[in-house]
Formats: sequence, C-alpha cells, structure tokens
Amino acid sequence: MVVMAVMTTALACQAQNSSSSSAAPPLKAPRSEHRGALGEADGAVPDGVTVFDDAIPAVANLDPDLLKALRKAATDAADDGVEFYVTGGWRSPGYQKRLHREAVAKYGSEDEAARWVATAATSPHVSGDAVDIGHSKATAWLSKDGAEYGLCRIYRNEPWHYELRTSAIDRGCSRMYADPTQDPRMQK
Repeated sequence: MVVMAVMTTALACQAQNSSSSSAAPPLKAPRSEHRGALGEADGAVPDGVTVFDDAIPAVANLDPDLLKALRKAATDAADDGVEFYVTGGWRSPGYQKRLHREAVAKYGSEDEAARWVATAATSPHVSGDAVDIGHSKATAWLSKDGAEYGLCRIYRNEPWHYELRTSAIDRGCSRMYADPTQDPRMQK
C-alpha cells in the first residue's frame, strides 16, 4: 500500500510537470512545489519580480553591468508607465539542465529543443549574462529604446530575451539570430 501511494504521488508530480507544456515556451520558469525541486535559489523566478528585487537570486546574480543597464532603462521606462518584470535571469547549471531536459521532452529532439533552451554549458543565463523580460509593453519599450542602454534582443523567436551589448549604445543592436541554433556561442 505504501509503495502504491509513493508511485501514485510520483506519477501525479510527473503528470503535473508534463501537463504544463504549450506550443511556445513559457515566459517564466515553471515553479515546482514537490520535494527536491529546484527553486528560487537555483534561479526560478516567482511572479511579480522586477529588475530591482535584489533578494531574488535570478536578479541578484546577473552580471553587474547588465543589471545596472537594466535598472537605468527600467527607471526611464517607468516615466512612460512601463515596468520591467523579470521572468528569467541567472540560473544555476542544474536548473538550466532541467529546463533543457524538459524542452527535449516537449519538442521531441535535441535539435528542436535547441531553438528554445540552451544547454547549461552554453546558456548565457548560467553566467548571468542574459535576462528574460516580461509583459509586452516592456519588450516593446526595449525593442524601441533598449540600444540606448546597450540592451539588445538577440533572437527573433524570443522577444523576451535581452543581453548587454555596450557597442549598441553608439551603433545600435546587431542583427538578430533567427533562434539560438544560429548563435555561434551555442555551438560548443
């Protein structure tokens, strides 16, 4: 009976994790409440986190120059009534590995998953060099004004993903890659 209860609980957790898939990747990391789950300390982001939330590791562990640029842009965007919510930031290698495994399961192959989720060895999230910004007003604002702060969208298929490119302040952002599979950094 105990074995049955453990198996039922495990299957329920597995079903809950797999039932959250959709046609496109989520704009924020899924939160798991079961034992042994990776959480905020690994980079999971709760709802409502902004670029000013230093208590959240996904924000606090971002590259200091990226964080400074984000905060300056967010302060200026607030004058336009726009708030920057963080839906993804720094992630531990373990958390990135989990996201990658889930993407492979969701999309059916390593090649297709690579269009949406990098490995722990290649992800700029693991090094704190990338941030995912939520809400369409914020991403629209960054698309228009982000280069002034060196904040550039890197992938056409990920309107939420931004990285710091200080050269963009003078020259504008470089042409975007179609998706991460086109980025030479992901070829490791």
